[in-house]
Amino acid sequence: MSHLTIVANIKAKADKIELVKTELLKLIEVTRAEEGCINYDLHRDNENSAHFMFYETWQTRELWRVHMENQHLADFVAATQGAVDEFTLNEMTVIG
Repeated sequence: MSHLTIVANIKAKADKIELVKTELLKLIEVTRAEEGCINYDLHRDNENSAHFMFYETWQTRELWRVHMENQHLADFVAATQGAVDEFTLNEMTVIG
């Protein structure tokens, strides 16, 4: 079975960019230590500083779902409530 790739796009409100960035950075170390996490890399758009993107690879969808229920993600949502304009998440599979 293929690994699960996640592409998560987060667009912060213009006046909340630094808050969102700070809270996203807090997720990295704890998530990388989770069972099943192969990579968890945060990117920022070179043309739009409010646009962040996580590129993640997980051993299985089940282990990613466990990640999604962890307290540090709930803490992120609470800390950034009202600060995010858009959030999209795509579950993907490598095909080539």
